Amino acid sequence: MSSTTKIALVTGAGSGIGRAVAVALQAAGYSVTLAGRRPAELEKTASLARASGGKMLTIPTDISDPDSVAALFAGAQQEFGRLDVLFNNAGIGAPAIPMEDLTLEQWNTVVAVNLTGAFLCAQQAMRIMKAQEPRGGRIINNGSISAHTPRPHSAPYTATKHAITGLTKCISLDGRKYDIACGQIDIGNAATEMTERMTAGVPQANSTIMVEPRMNVQHVADAVVYMASLPLDANVQFMTVMATKMPFVGRG
Repeated sequence: MSSTTKIALVTGAGSGIGRAVAVALQAAGYSVTLAGRRPAELEKTASLARASGGKMLTIPTDISDPDSVAALFAGAQQEFGRLDVLFNNAGIGAPAIPMEDLTLEQWNTVVAVNLTGAFLCAQQAMRIMKAQEPRGGRIINNGSISAHTPRPHSAPYTATKHAITGLTKCISLDGRKYDIACGQIDIGNAATEMTERMTAGVPQANSTIMVEPRMNVQHVADAVVYMASLPLDANVQFMTVMATKMPFVGRG
């Protein structure tokens, strides 16, 4: 591996946005650690690697488990020696049911993955980035359009994504003196398995059901690669990439 090869780690790399971003980073020359719960899907992502790109390393991980996260970053550091970019992407939602019908377990599961998991990964990344030479690195958090505006029956997901915005700002501030940059990408209706239901229609704020436009997930991958490629004295603090005609701007 060349000494100039950049090193990235992507959570939720076994599907959707995580897979697209991991493949795009690898094609751009990064060596990438793929983290996710399903080993077979991580291997499927690794199989998409380009021969001209960096190396792919798969490490099955439950990001809600501190020991699993510690093992992930230890394994990545042992393999590659440093970490330049963390894409904090893994996330889940709860059933789209009225808030009062959600169980505490359903709430806690979403918080454990979307918020605590992102914190645990950022914590490990910052420890590595502070100590390595050259010092520093970049953390990119996946915030979602829900970091701005909720969908009906989305309290756990929306609350955690709003919290990601606060986490992004805190990482930016606390990491500044260590040359650690942090930004957030808020994504709206990328065409992945998660948004397939939108092609049949999803509930709107005015109680109607509407088919929503989607965009190619490659646009998201390209945006993350751009954010990652900046020198550490420049940062995209917040970026929104969305299907142009999705119902986000305006009143529902």
